[in-house]
Amino acid sequence: MQDHVAGSQPEEPTLEESQAQKGSHVLRWVALAAVIIVVALIVWHIVAQPAKKQHNTAQVVTLAQTTTGDMPVTLDEIGTVTPIATVTVLPNASVSGYLVKVGYKEGQWVTKGQLLAEIDPRPYEVLKQQAVAALAKDQATLDQARYDLSLYTQLNAKKAIATQTYADQQFTVQNAVAAVQADRANIAQYALDIEYCYIKSPATGRAGLRLVDVGNYVTGSSSTGIVVITTIKPMLVQFGVAQNDIGRVTQRFNTPGVKLPVTALDSGTHQPIATGTLYAISNQMNTSTGQTPMRATFANDNSALWPNAFVNVRMLVDTLHNATLVPTPAVLTGAPGTYVYVANANNTVSVRKITTGPSDGIHTVVTSGLRAGETVVVDGTDRLSDGAKIRTATANPGGGSGGAHKGHKGAKAEAGSSDS
Repeated sequence: MQDHVAGSQPEEPTLEESQAQKGSHVLRWVALAAVIIVVALIVWHIVAQPAKKQHNTAQVVTLAQTTTGDMPVTLDEIGTVTPIATVTVLPNASVSGYLVKVGYKEGQWVTKGQLLAEIDPRPYEVLKQQAVAALAKDQATLDQARYDLSLYTQLNAKKAIATQTYADQQFTVQNAVAAVQADRANIAQYALDIEYCYIKSPATGRAGLRLVDVGNYVTGSSSTGIVVITTIKPMLVQFGVAQNDIGRVTQRFNTPGVKLPVTALDSGTHQPIATGTLYAISNQMNTSTGQTPMRATFANDNSALWPNAFVNVRMLVDTLHNATLVPTPAVLTGAPGTYVYVANANNTVSVRKITTGPSDGIHTVVTSGLRAGETVVVDGTDRLSDGAKIRTATANPGGGSGGAHKGHKGAKAEAGSSDS
């Protein structure tokens, strides 16, 4: 019994085993401390050192000065070239027949009144001859009736004939007069039908492709017509203006003596192809697009505008004179709102909140927050902060971000070095 109890008690560790366990715990703590120190050194090297270097190193930037000048206020829209007239040429409804001649070439420039096609006029010429013969017959009947009436008038004065006979002769003359007038109207109608057989252009423009060949029977009820004439000079461009802009457009459009210039730009190259003026404004807004349709007229002397083509439209609504202009790359948007970096005299920058106006892509109007002559950063802003040190980049002789404000009177920007 005693042997069994003594055998169930755990054995106490020896001195060597206790020392070994304590040594392993110490090694683990030392290794953990070493790892923490290494990680701390790495983090300090990555974060603290570059920040310190960036704080102490001046950033290379390009500067430009704000200027004053004129800024055009424009609207850019997409328009469709619309001819003033597109005419489908049809025979007159009173004539029909076989087409015997085509007097134009496809794509030819035609003038108003020019012969386009000819319908066989012979059936109408025969009808006209019959009407002429009927007129001669009825004219003879009228002459005879008038002669008889003159005799009956004398006899009636002498009471030699019945009054009824005299009255009947008067009605006979009137009937003969009406027959003659009808014959003359028939002759005029057949002469007009003969003229309608020679189909002429109703407008000046360019002829399209031929729709009917010689030998076909044509009528005035044809849906395709013979040819389509499209006016090319002048030309209209239709476009829409958004609801937010319609007010200032109509205000300027209704100002006496003011014409709003409109430029048509190529939809691919965005190069100007024609200039014109605003011609008309629709009386209601298109609810599906939220725009008000407008039309501009163009002389189109060089035929650059082609019917139904899409073009970009730029309309000059107004011009801001003596506006404060800043190069567009200097304008930034972020947590402060819209701002610029202004260069200080001690080679540092300050964040300046501004309010902007219209822009032409090169320069932007500043309505508040900047004065003309102040220097702003136009390049190298990505690593700047308020109070950061800067140094000016070497000026580019060929231009730069702050190049001349081309196309606008008095608006010039300085590029390169402005060591404020």
